[in-house]
Amino acid sequence: MDTILVINPNSTEAVTRGIDEAMAPLRMAGGPAIECVTLKEGPPGIETQQHVDGVVAPMLKLVREREADYAAFVIACYSDPGLHSVREVTAKPVLGISECGVLTALTLGQKFGVIAILQKSIPRHLRHLGAMGVLDRLAAELPVGLGVTELSDEKKTFGRMVDVGTALREEHGANVIVMGCAGMARYRTGLQDALGIPVVEPSQAAVGMAIARVRLNWQGA
Repeated sequence: MDTILVINPNSTEAVTRGIDEAMAPLRMAGGPAIECVTLKEGPPGIETQQHVDGVVAPMLKLVREREADYAAFVIACYSDPGLHSVREVTAKPVLGISECGVLTALTLGQKFGVIAILQKSIPRHLRHLGAMGVLDRLAAELPVGLGVTELSDEKKTFGRMVDVGTALREEHGANVIVMGCAGMARYRTGLQDALGIPVVEPSQAAVGMAIARVRLNWQGA
C-alpha cells in the first residue's frame, strides 16, 4: 500500500501525536496509509525564521534517505519550511500545510482569518501569503500569544483560540478560519463548533490533497 509521510519539523512529540490523531478521518480502506514522524533535529517549536531555516537541511536528508519508501511527503509546519528545496530532491508530491490550508480556505469563504501562535510569527506568515498572491483574501491574522510547547494546555489554548477566532469573525469579517500551527490540530472540531464557521486544520488539508495526488497519480511541475 502507498504511504504518505507527514513530517513534524519540530522535536515536540506531543505535536506529532496531535497531528497523527487529526489524520483519523483521512485513514481509509485501500489507503494511502498515513505515517507521522518527528524531526528529532528540530527545535521544540518553530517560532522564528532561524528555526525555519535550521530544519531545512535535516528534512532534506530525511526525504533523500526515505524517498523510496513513500508516495508523498507533507511538511507539517505552518511556515512551510524547505518546501521548495524538498521538491527539488524528489519527484514525489511534496505539500506544505500552510499553502494547502490557505488554498482550502479560499474554497470555503471569501475572507479567511489566521490564528497564529505568536505576534512575531505573523510577519513571516505574511511574507508567505504575499508570495502566494492571496493577501487580498486575508481578513486578518491574530495571535493567541502562546508558544508551540504551551499549546498542550488545553483549557488555556482553547479559550484563547475561541477569543481570537471570534475577533477574526466579528471584527475583521473572516468567514473561514485557518489554524496557523500544526500544534493546534486537536482543537479544530471544538473551535468550529464554537465559532459556527468553517475551521481549516492545515495538516488535514495538506494530507487530503496528498491523498488525491497519490490516488489520481497527479505529478507536479
